[in-house]
Amino acid sequence: GMTRLKRLYQRSVVHPLADRARCAMLQGMKRQQVLVLYLRSSALDTGVVAWAVYDGSGQKRHMAGDSAEPPYATGLDALQDGWRLIQASPLADHVAGNEFRTGYLKYEFFFEKLVDVPAASAENASA
Repeated sequence: GMTRLKRLYQRSVVHPLADRARCAMLQGMKRQQVLVLYLRSSALDTGVVAWAVYDGSGQKRHMAGDSAEPPYATGLDALQDGWRLIQASPLADHVAGNEFRTGYLKYEFFFEKLVDVPAASAENASA
């Protein structure tokens, strides 16, 4: 009856940290790299006007303004180089009179790559 159901439930519940460790072992030592591209329009094949790069592997350090050239000319170029699109800005209607406002970057796209890191690097990054 109820005791049997309770035992089944307890066996099926996995502690979040144990699950995370098991996933890390199954996947090897992976870290996420994130690329944020701001494009001229909502189309992925339009030009990059601003960007940011974040490297969770610790292999490269990036700072704002450390490059005058974007890493890719378009969002499509990033896709073709193996970056996975994980988020695109929703298209929002402009309030009348704000059609030409330029004080913000409207077309934001987030990309990711999962990269292998040596075990020593992974241990240092998590410390």
